[in-house]
Amino acid sequence: MNKKVKILINYFLGPLLFIILSWTLYRQIINRPNVGTQWQQIKSSWIDARLWLVVFLMLVNWGIEARKWQKLVQHVQPFSFYRAFKSVLSGCSITMLTPNRIGEYGGRILYVDDGNRIKAISLTIVGSISQLLVTMIMGCVGLTLLKYFSQAASGVTTILPPFWQTVITSLSIALTVLLLLFYVRLGWLVRTMEKIPALDRVVRHIAILDEFNNMQLLQILSLSFVRYVVFVLQYLLLLRVMDVEIAAGLAFWLLTIFYLVMAVAPTFAFIELPVRLSASWAIFQFYTGNQTGVSAAALGIWIINLVIPAIIGSLLILSIKIVKER
Repeated sequence: MNKKVKILINYFLGPLLFIILSWTLYRQIINRPNVGTQWQQIKSSWIDARLWLVVFLMLVNWGIEARKWQKLVQHVQPFSFYRAFKSVLSGCSITMLTPNRIGEYGGRILYVDDGNRIKAISLTIVGSISQLLVTMIMGCVGLTLLKYFSQAASGVTTILPPFWQTVITSLSIALTVLLLLFYVRLGWLVRTMEKIPALDRVVRHIAILDEFNNMQLLQILSLSFVRYVVFVLQYLLLLRVMDVEIAAGLAFWLLTIFYLVMAVAPTFAFIELPVRLSASWAIFQFYTGNQTGVSAAALGIWIINLVIPAIIGSLLILSIKIVKER
């Protein structure tokens, strides 16, 4: 690569990312209707210990993700927990600017040695699939419980006609089962692709997936589940902070549906916040009249779990050389 191009990438791409990210986040927040009221409610809760517990759990949340990434990337090179933590935050910064967070891969591999970066992309996919799988399993359980076994679900189940409720629930369960089969049969997939000569170049980069046994995949899935419980707990706490009075059990299962919607809905950085706010109110409106509190909780979770880590990650990218000298 030309030396001038290397200098341009290393010293200008990071600052440019930080500027674009900051401007995007600012525009999303400032353009929201009633953002002033929601922000005031968040500020008024700063003395509430539960809010600071939510902030602390953000570190736990991303710490679990860092541990998961560390276990994955050690299949190609040694990786410290501290390096893994910086890596996932950098991925968070880039992912905020890409559809459905596919930029996560680009951010994380910046901390991987040059010769292992393509292999590391397939490892990030394993981690993402495990988190998506947990989200879909819990979402399907939530949909089923609220539709067939909960008297308190009469509100949320009226959003769609009964026929479409059944179709969406059945389709979600079918997709979850397919995703689970795909996850536990990664090695079989690689070995099948090896038999196709035209895929030789692809197989060389994803062959690392054949090293994972069922126990290792279960460990990754377990970390994804613990992380899922953490960010649902964060949301439950913030709903309480914002005076949204819904029974904790019901709120938990409503949140599983909310995260299922966010996982499958096509989103982009420029529209993710409006989608979050709209989806949260569409689900919670049948159980509370506190729209400001619900919206403030959604805004708060977005800022704490995504915006703050993304800004930190963009600053970390400023300190690394994306293209190393040979």
